[in-house]
Amino acid sequence: MSRVCELTGKSVMTGNNVSHANNRTRRRFLPNLTKATLMSEILGRSEKFRLSTSALRSVEHNGGLDNFLIKSKDDALSGKAAKIKREILKKKEAA
Repeated sequence: MSRVCELTGKSVMTGNNVSHANNRTRRRFLPNLTKATLMSEILGRSEKFRLSTSALRSVEHNGGLDNFLIKSKDDALSGKAAKIKREILKKKEAA
């Protein structure tokens, strides 16, 4: 399982550890990923995601999973999230 947020696409970054003597060694900055279950009000079901805590805050700020997915760009979403977005848009148009 890769270390990538399913909703924002946030992934591992690389950089340097810099010592007091200014020696540089490579390191990895890992995203703060958590497993969360989010409820889709339009679909009437919950979905499990592996997402960063900043993405969880963004979902809450946008008023829920449905609004966040509608506003988000498709290239940042995982395959599962993009599929759910298509289902939400399809059901919203039918209503």
